[in-house]
Amino acid sequence: MSEATFEWDERKNLDNQKKHHVSFYEAQYAFLDPNRIIAEDLKHSQNEKRYYCFGLDEEESGILTVRFTYRSGRIRIIGAGYWRKGKKIYEQKNKI
Repeated sequence: MSEATFEWDERKNLDNQKKHHVSFYEAQYAFLDPNRIIAEDLKHSQNEKRYYCFGLDEEESGILTVRFTYRSGRIRIIGAGYWRKGKKIYEQKNKI
């Protein structure tokens, strides 16, 4: 993976940590997984294109689902968590 620059709203990061127990800093690790899956988020893409990244966490013990968009050449993280649907998609695509 080439060098990617990440950004996020810190208030949203704190809310995400309370709700899903995952920081946006931790969420970056999903993008480092060579078997990650990137899919367009068609449900939330009215004003700008949004995407999902399904990939392993830092410890490679769980599969993270990260919602993000691209802004000014940066990956802007919008949300992250350990969601069953993301795990299922990751496992199906990687034949786990």
